[in-house]
Amino acid sequence: MNSSKRPIIFVHGLWNNPKLFTKLIAKIKEDDYLFYRPHLPHDFGKTSLRKLAKDLDSKIQELVGSDIEIDIVGFSMGGLVSRIWLQNHNGFLRTKRFFSIGTPHLGTYTAQAIPSSFLSGIAEMKRGSSLISQLNNDLNSLARIECISFFTKWDLMSFPGWQAKLPIGDSYHLPVLTHKELITNNISLNILAKKIFKDT
Repeated sequence: MNSSKRPIIFVHGLWNNPKLFTKLIAKIKEDDYLFYRPHLPHDFGKTSLRKLAKDLDSKIQELVGSDIEIDIVGFSMGGLVSRIWLQNHNGFLRTKRFFSIGTPHLGTYTAQAIPSSFLSGIAEMKRGSSLISQLNNDLNSLARIECISFFTKWDLMSFPGWQAKLPIGDSYHLPVLTHKELITNNISLNILAKKIFKDT
């Protein structure tokens, strides 16, 4: 891998693992990029997103150290975990670009009926949850980095899909019908690869 390139950290979502990004990475010549796909076990949604963000912080420190500037890419829940790291763990200080894909930045109605006592990680993604409110009440740290959101208005996991984007930075509607297709459909992958792998 080319060590002169800025490392890219890929953060998977709920019910996913690092293999989620295999098709996206296949779009480029791997030796031209430096990337990492840490595994963040979420116990089927029982693990708090705040805990996952702490785990992510440890993984980043372990993989690339504490000083190297990075880009970070989060899919679905992984976008929220990335945001917690960026906003609550000072990750923004060492991040050039943040890409979120199908992330429920305002929460998702799909999680609304989930009890926090049983599946706390999923429950934290409810509309109006304390976590979602905290992240959105102060966007100053995110305003200091380049933020790019990708979404589909038909998304039923990050629902409503047309709100699965940050209120700051560029956003792109991907012409696919489902949440999963955001990261598996060839049309989506071509758009994502063009945006993520340029100018690293």
